[in-house]
Amino acid sequence: MVLISAVRDYMSRMLQDISGMKVLILDSQTVSIVSVVYSQSELLQKEVFLVELVDSISMSKESMSHLKAVYFLRPTSENIQHLRRQFASPRFGEYHLFFSNILKDTQIHILADSDEQEVVQQVQEFYADFVAIDPFHFTLNMPSNHIYMLPAVVDPSGLQRYCDRVVDGIGAIFLALKRRPVIRYQRTSDIAKRIAQETAKLMYQQESGLFDFRRMEVSPLLLVVDRRDDPVTPLLNQWTYQAMVHELIGIQDNKVDLTNIGKFPKDQQEVVLSSEQDAFFKANMYENFGDIGMNIKRMVDEFQQISKSNQNIQTVEDMAKFVDNYPEYKKMHGNVSKHVTMVTEMSKIVEERKLMLVSQTEQELACNGGQVAAFEAVTNLLNDERVSDVDRLRLVMLYALRYEKESPVQLMQLFNKLASQSAKYKPGVI
Repeated sequence: MVLISAVRDYMSRMLQDISGMKVLILDSQTVSIVSVVYSQSELLQKEVFLVELVDSISMSKESMSHLKAVYFLRPTSENIQHLRRQFASPRFGEYHLFFSNILKDTQIHILADSDEQEVVQQVQEFYADFVAIDPFHFTLNMPSNHIYMLPAVVDPSGLQRYCDRVVDGIGAIFLALKRRPVIRYQRTSDIAKRIAQETAKLMYQQESGLFDFRRMEVSPLLLVVDRRDDPVTPLLNQWTYQAMVHELIGIQDNKVDLTNIGKFPKDQQEVVLSSEQDAFFKANMYENFGDIGMNIKRMVDEFQQISKSNQNIQTVEDMAKFVDNYPEYKKMHGNVSKHVTMVTEMSKIVEERKLMLVSQTEQELACNGGQVAAFEAVTNLLNDERVSDVDRLRLVMLYALRYEKESPVQLMQLFNKLASQSAKYKPGVI
């Protein structure tokens, strides 16, 4: 399942078959889809000289008839309306429309009726309706999607939109991979059952022709499970490189924003962590925190050796060799600086929040018995001013999951202490 390759192939086909200067027009979701697989320099190589959002194009009146417009949009009603308005007063010489998922017949008719000036050259479906964060993992970038695990507190229309988006994403994945899976779901979960049934309906009834791929000896398995079946894992602090960066700093579309944790040079305020572009990250993304420190030290030592050899320039041949190797040297310098910065900042956070001690107690709560010792350990950490509110909350939640029935009185004591400690450290709260 090389998801990044699938999306890159779609993008290459989209851009290379259209000659001349192009503007790439995206929506708020396809901009994430493209950004994780294609760099700005690669877009320039495909003669893409401008990238715009579809809603900003709607507000602009400037004519750019020398450019060919390549649209890559999700097939939503909002995007169809944007296109209708833009067809009424075309700004570009040609319009090439690519949609990230299946178009409805009614949407195709609307586009055809709106193209009165016949500027549209092609309309195609390229099934890249997911953000491929690495070759084997994707996300749909759905904010607050944990809310939909509790259908009772969500309005039916919101729940339906959530299910529709998940089914669209799953469908696009298997269309991109040219596979039709066997579908299984968690029987005890209504939301898992609903998503599985709607996905089966899409693949085996509504669009069975699209999913009619050559059968394999072993069919791929789509397993739909409910996050609520494992409430413990999300409450534990993580100790592998990628997971720690995501947990302590934050990753969005393989980009890490460092502006909230310190003052950095402008070119280091946002860094890219991609296993496709960064060999060190690819080799170490699942390594634990202790090993990361040693591996970074080895990388720094290698860089220092290269730096020393570059300083020994005495002949014209030495200068020529340095110039030839300079782009690689500069790239290595940036890579070393990026990872040293990340690990340094995470080490500060681990020390400030006493995460080693917190994590030890979390592991004891998750894996070992001993209610009395657990209650004492959690109480001590709740009294420690250095422990953050979110870590206190996690500890109490883990204790509740383990000992709610065994020690309800002690659990209520922890609830009260958690509430009082939270109020104590918030200005203006009495």
